[in-house]
Amino acid sequence: MSRIGRKPIDIPNGVEVKIEDKNHVVVKGPKGQLEADFHPDLTIKVEDNQIKVERPNDSAFMRAIHGTTRAILANMVKGVVDGFTVELEIVGIGYRANMKGKTLELQLGYSHPVIYEPPQDIQIAVDGNIIKVSGIDKQKVGQVAAEIRNFRKPDPYKGKGIRYKGEVLKLKPGKAAGKK
Repeated sequence: MSRIGRKPIDIPNGVEVKIEDKNHVVVKGPKGQLEADFHPDLTIKVEDNQIKVERPNDSAFMRAIHGTTRAILANMVKGVVDGFTVELEIVGIGYRANMKGKTLELQLGYSHPVIYEPPQDIQIAVDGNIIKVSGIDKQKVGQVAAEIRNFRKPDPYKGKGIRYKGEVLKLKPGKAAGKK
């Protein structure tokens, strides 16, 4: 049995979980509401202020989807209570970010500024060379952070670009390093 899928998810105070027909789950909390559809063969139920996920058989697919479903439900509950934040760091001379209303404007060494309009339920804040992407849906927050990072990935030789905060880069030696 899946070790992750077996674990029940505790429902904190102020969070309401509704399971509608065909495994459509709605989670409401202080920060907002999330909805998701899950595989119809799984059994999702709320008992004793906990969400439990059970599978009908031990096929490889069911084992895989069991743990995935439980992880997504846990992220939904955590998202409506605490939310998720990903921090990006801009490294490079002349590289900078500004917020113009809800739009992110990046100067990344191109001939023109890069303009990024985030999805409606994602908030972006800029503090110096740090970009903070936050929201209640973990998948959307990670996707937006990845899209921003793709505007200028870290250079493997100088390390310039946009990287996740705390990301460690192994810099390559330049061509002059091989000559003696």
